This record gives sequence, C-alpha cells and structure tokens, in this order.
Amino acid sequence: MDEELKSLIKVWISAIISISYCYYIPPRIKSGVPRLCSLCPVLALFLVLPLCFSSVHLSLITAFFLTWLANFKLILFSFDKGPLIPLPPSLSRFICFTCFPIKAQQNPKSQNHMPKLVFAIKVAIFGVLLHLYGYRKNLSPALLLALYFVHLYLEIEIILSFIKNVVCIFLGCDLEPQSNKPYLATSLQDFWGRRWNLMVPAILRPAVYAPMRRVSERRMSSAWALFPGILAAFIVSGLVHELLFFYLTLGREEEDDGDTAVAAESGCVEAAHCRVRDCDGWVVIYTSAYKERRDREIHQ
Repeated sequence: MDEELKSLIKVWISAIISISYCYYIPPRIKSGVPRLCSLCPVLALFLVLPLCFSSVHLSLITAFFLTWLANFKLILFSFDKGPLIPLPPSLSRFICFTCFPIKAQQNPKSQNHMPKLVFAIKVAIFGVLLHLYGYRKNLSPALLLALYFVHLYLEIEIILSFIKNVVCIFLGCDLEPQSNKPYLATSLQDFWGRRWNLMVPAILRPAVYAPMRRVSERRMSSAWALFPGILAAFIVSGLVHELLFFYLTLGREEEDDGDTAVAAESGCVEAAHCRVRDCDGWVVIYTSAYKERRDREIHQ
C-alpha cells in the first residue's frame, strides 16, 4: 500500500509538471506539426505512467485520464482544436481540463438537489453490491454477471461524479454533465453515444471522425464520406480499449486468446444497431461484455 501511494504521488507530480510545460511552451510554437512535435515527449510519458502501478484500479484510472483523454486533448490542442482551445486563463484550469473528463459549461443552469440524491442512492447500491460479493458462491452465474455489470457502471459513475464535484469546487465554475441519465437509455446507440461517458465521444468526434470524413469528402460524396469516418472512429476506439486491457492484464494474468474476438464482436453488434443518419451516436465502442468477463476473472 505504501509503495502504491508513493507511485501515485510520483505519477501525478510528473503529470502536473508535464502539463505545466504544455501550458507555457507549446502555445508559443506554431500550431500543427511543430507544436505536435513539442508535445511528443509528454504524449510518450503518458503512455508509460500507468505501468507504474501494480493496482488494477489505479492503473486503469490513470490510463483513462492520461493515456486516453489527456493525450487526445493535447493532440487536438496542437492543431488549435478541442476543449483546451481557447487556452484556459489559469494553469490550474488547464491542468484540470487536460487530466480529467470535464468541460466548462457554456450556459450554467440552476442546480437542484436531485443529482445529490441520485448520487447518494448510487453509493448506497454500490455498498450493497460489495456486501453481496460475500455470498458469491451462492449466486447463480447469470446473477453474478449482472452484478458485475452494475458494479462497473456504478464504480465509474461514482468516481467521475466525485472528481467533477471536487474540481467544480476547486475551480469555482460550472461543468458539463459527464453522463445524461444512462439508465434511461432506449438502445445501445443511445447509451454509448448520447448518455454514457459523454467526454469520450466529444473527444473522438473532432479527433478522429471529423478529420477522416473531411479527407474522404475529397474523393467521394458527403453521404458516403461518413462511413470512413465512422470506421476510423471504431478502429481508434478499439485500439485504445486494447491498450487499456493491456494495462489491465500486464503482469497479472495471461490474456485470453478470445479477447480480441469478443471486442470485435461487441463492436459489430453495436454497429448493427446504429442508424447511418445518427452517426454521432456511434463513434464510441465500449466492449462491456469483455470487461465484465475480465473483471470477473480478476475477482476470482
């Protein structure tokens, strides 16, 4: 535990120093490839930092915040795009907007007490789930799989909500919601694209989908150009998830040969349920079935 705490401190001190460099030096460099080259050492460092942990949770959280979101935001930043443009007025805001899945709210709305109540209910349900794990041997496999799914959903929701509230108090500004009542989703498309973890599609859309679609429109009609953009978003999202799975399994247990097949199958199922005219809703793949299975293997 002491070693993990030391690693946590070292990793985030390194991240803060690196992002401070990104705030002061690259903005003075011409946008485009020159600025991207100046950010390459930081991008490479963020790929390595999750390997400093032996804890699955710390490794995955760091990988999600730094390797995925921060790297993609910095790549967009190098081309004067993304949530870091215009440059935040203070270093503290730049660090928070780079590291965490948050975005400043453009038109702040009056807050009500329902989100706090919903958060308290989620925490209570999560506590009950942890208690049920003590009776795991008496539960059916189907029920246990459902519990793992709810566990993953609640754990991510609680972590993201906690970070959002802490950052909101620290910065003194209103932030965009990170999800839009995902439990009310009417389809997989609605869940992944419009309700769950909204920061991920908000990053993939300008970073992958839009550029690929613009390039494709030079050789085909705009109606057909969306397909290469969608395919590119699927591929990039799949590669990033494979990287997360690499951090999850490295040095812990051998990776199963069927993992890639499960990921591909999940992506195909999601694609089959999505409509072409609503392309914004399916720029993200999240292979929940795979992750549930991997999480179950780790807990056993």
